[in-house]
Amino acid sequence: MFGWIPVLYRITNEETLASAGLDAYAFLSFFSFASKFLSITLFFALVVIYPINRNFLNSDGFGRYPHRNETYPNGTHGQVKIFKEDLGMYPELPEGFPWVYVTFVYLFSALAIYLLVKETQKVIHVRQGYLGSQSTVTDRTLRLSGIPVELRSEEKIKQFIEDLQIGKVDSVMICRNWKELDNLITQRMTCLRRLEEAWTVHLGYRRVERNIATLPMVQPPPPGPAANGNDEEQVGLLSGSEFEHAHVAPYKRDRPQTKIRYGPFKIQSRKIDAIDYYEEKLQKLDKTIEEARKKEYPATPLAFVTMESTAACQMAVQASLDPNPGQLLASLAPPPADVVWQNTYLSRYSRMFRAWIIMAIVGVLTVFWIFIIVPFAGLLELETIRSYFPALANVLEEHKVLKTLVSTSLPTLVLSLLSITVPYLYDWLSSMQGMTSAGDVELSLISKNFLFTFFNLFIIFTVFGTAATFSKFQDNLRDLLRDTSTLAYTIANSLEGLTLFYVDLIILQGIGLFPFRLLEFGAVAMYPVWLIGAKTPRDYAELVQPPVFNYGYFVPQTILVFIICTVYSVLDGSWLVLVSGLLFFLIGHFVYKYQLLYAMDHRQHSTGRAWPMICNRVFVGLALFQIAMSGWLALRQAFICAVVIAPLFVGTIWYIIYFQRTFDPLMKFIALRSIGRDDLISLPTPPETRWDRDTDWGRTVDTDPETGLRYINPSLVQPLEKIWINNPTANGGGAGQHSD
Repeated sequence: MFGWIPVLYRITNEETLASAGLDAYAFLSFFSFASKFLSITLFFALVVIYPINRNFLNSDGFGRYPHRNETYPNGTHGQVKIFKEDLGMYPELPEGFPWVYVTFVYLFSALAIYLLVKETQKVIHVRQGYLGSQSTVTDRTLRLSGIPVELRSEEKIKQFIEDLQIGKVDSVMICRNWKELDNLITQRMTCLRRLEEAWTVHLGYRRVERNIATLPMVQPPPPGPAANGNDEEQVGLLSGSEFEHAHVAPYKRDRPQTKIRYGPFKIQSRKIDAIDYYEEKLQKLDKTIEEARKKEYPATPLAFVTMESTAACQMAVQASLDPNPGQLLASLAPPPADVVWQNTYLSRYSRMFRAWIIMAIVGVLTVFWIFIIVPFAGLLELETIRSYFPALANVLEEHKVLKTLVSTSLPTLVLSLLSITVPYLYDWLSSMQGMTSAGDVELSLISKNFLFTFFNLFIIFTVFGTAATFSKFQDNLRDLLRDTSTLAYTIANSLEGLTLFYVDLIILQGIGLFPFRLLEFGAVAMYPVWLIGAKTPRDYAELVQPPVFNYGYFVPQTILVFIICTVYSVLDGSWLVLVSGLLFFLIGHFVYKYQLLYAMDHRQHSTGRAWPMICNRVFVGLALFQIAMSGWLALRQAFICAVVIAPLFVGTIWYIIYFQRTFDPLMKFIALRSIGRDDLISLPTPPETRWDRDTDWGRTVDTDPETGLRYINPSLVQPLEKIWINNPTANGGGAGQHSD
């Protein structure tokens, strides 16, 4: 059962890079970084922090205070209060004791930054050597946008680039308004699928004749009278009926029929032979497409320029080509198979309008999720339930098992389900944003999904996660929005009460859901549903395609788990959160490594560009950790210690800016010194395995003959799809092709 783990463990990072690419390498590097950080923090949490909290805070070591409602020596009580007028209700910490927490806040922040920078330098070193050692079409191509009208031709663009004296141009592909042609290709594919379905139903009748126990997958309509052959609509649609039955023998039952509408406003309808109708329609579409491919379409302000060398391309994208704002902007081009050609002929204003609309929708959804999440956050505390549903609270108080299910399992399950389902909505929104590459869509999904997981599933849930917060928030909403320090106190207070909840959440995300991800439970569970809808050989071929690994679904959840562990690293009960987090990253490293190498496909090649996004969000987590600890100390009247953390927060913000200016360019571009240098990185070629046939070392997606070696709209050059039908005469009922 666990024999696959040693096999994965023996696969080196270099072999992972060679087989799965830079995206997988960067993603798994984050698991390595998180495992190192959590291992060190767990050691200090068990050796130092746990004994201190146990002895000085009267804690049971699990984030709970059995004597919280008792009176402290200074006359205060342990009852939780969240607003500043109630700060005196917290007991004062022993003298000198708060400085221990300040020390660990500085230590863990410095440790996280140190390990993150080390891992970033390693990723940059590998990335520069990996991309600098090859010279594919993608590496030599730039995307030129904002082209003025007077330069919208291949010759003028080539002359303009070469006049810059940065290198020779190999080829220029200017994007044109191919909407008409793309629509024809889409219509043809729809017609082709319907023709395949009609043939599948028709050939199913012969199987019925041979074997009465076999039923066709689609029941045909009952036989009816033939259409009137003298009707002019029939003649117009089914011209060339001399070959109506030339290719098949007559059967006992009629061939499948389809309903067409004609006349004014398409209010009249009639059933005709489906196979002949779709074959004739397909032939007409083929002729129309051939003519459309010969047309000259208006040029757009976007072009793909392929240089003769990678160095020339990198110099172009790292420089300003034109003094006019928004004109002749050069950027790195995505691989040819990664281009969303339907969006290349969208105007800049159309893309900007879409981006603003999608941003507004995401903002509305962010507010909407608050109203969905807050009621479940209120279930965490029995006092909150009692204030709204006293009868339910009494029942839960009498039945401990039911109380555990409602107050712990239900909120955990809801958050897990939301973290799985909501990204599909954001994925659709990202695809509608008008981006010209699928890789950009994936990176946009990472941003949107992280906003949801971090703000809605963590910040909002934490703020409303305690009874005191939930009840008092309604009366102090204006103060909370007006004074950000109140929010810091609220988060700091709520974190202690949610320790066990987040432990359960991390365990469910890791130990609970990772086995299902390993087994691809979603794809397996949906397979019977898709199988019912499958009719044609093309449908069955699509069923066996491997699922696609989209980093936008997994990266934000992984970062959230790391942020939760970081925020809890010094608080009481931290060892529980750190243990569960460490298990999450150790198990997740093997699960995702298996999926990336063996089980799933990843079509978008962003060359590791998700790593800077991961780093920036880790810094956000560190800043939240420092804010929460400052509020936690202030609640216990250790104001000097709380203020001492402020320089660390300012330093973290400064380092974020420094990091973006220093490291981000190296994660986006290829340094000129790295191009063609074999001594920069030494990555051995792994022995050939069964997955290396598709992902050989040093070969990216643009060198795959099936995806194309140049930048051109597939609608212009790709061979038209042929019909797939089942060959009933083949041995065993194998699938065959019937040319149209």
